[in-house]
Amino acid sequence: MNVSFEQLKSMVVFAQVIEQGSLSAAAKHLGLSRAVVSYHIKKLESSLGLKLLNRSTRSFTMTEAGQQYYYHCRTIAEQAQAANQQIENFKQEPEGLLKITCPVNVGLQTIVPALNEFKALYPKIELDVMLTDEVVNIIQEGIDLAIRGAPLADSGLQATKLSTLATCLCGSGEYFRKHGRPATPAELGQHQWVIYKLTSGVLTLSKGSKSYSIKTQGNISTNNAAARTAFVEGGHGLGRIPLYDALPKIKSGALEQVLADYALPDIEVYGVYPPGGASAKKLRLLIDYLKEYLLKEEKRAVL
Repeated sequence: MNVSFEQLKSMVVFAQVIEQGSLSAAAKHLGLSRAVVSYHIKKLESSLGLKLLNRSTRSFTMTEAGQQYYYHCRTIAEQAQAANQQIENFKQEPEGLLKITCPVNVGLQTIVPALNEFKALYPKIELDVMLTDEVVNIIQEGIDLAIRGAPLADSGLQATKLSTLATCLCGSGEYFRKHGRPATPAELGQHQWVIYKLTSGVLTLSKGSKSYSIKTQGNISTNNAAARTAFVEGGHGLGRIPLYDALPKIKSGALEQVLADYALPDIEVYGVYPPGGASAKKLRLLIDYLKEYLLKEEKRAVL
């Protein structure tokens, strides 16, 4: 069976429908109307003589044939994108759009300053930066690079380690005057904490060969790291805070470190991107620049 140019377009549309989760979302992503997307799916099913989707008013599921066909359609779309990226690499000066997502606090404190310098070096590269503490669907949102503070979960995405962030235990002077200063890991469980909801709530410390696990509790919780630091600074509890955030406040006296002789797990910062994304020159340049910039920041953030 010969594949026409029109069918190739329909195959790319079909792949986007599956990846975006609906005909409407695929239409928005592709810049088409929902009716045109529906037309491509119907025409594809007609030319193949097989049903690819079981559709209801609000949702769809793939048929067995659709599942098999999607794999090949996705490969065609990825190969086309890879071809464009390879050609882009022949340009002397990198250009084009990079869409980046990052947690709010680490974004404002470290990533945005790095992007400021990167943009000055490569003025023809456009940046679209989304700061959010929620985990964004990279494929659906068309993200080129997501900054994540955890190892990559099992998925079809790729990742590279960008940096290691040290953390420390802090409280305000006001808090310690009211509630005392913990002198041992065991005492930490008796204190109020500002709970960061994106972590497990179990704190692990170590000293020499000994390790301690503490269940933290408190009556303030937040999903935003900057808010967590502000509540700790306000005297509402203890917090485990990245050193880049805590260090200026410790030096100014707004926060005080406790149990500094105990080690805490570092936060591993990763850059996550779609399969084959790093073959684009502009993304490789950004990843390499972030690694270099964040390494310099690591060396500066020493108590």
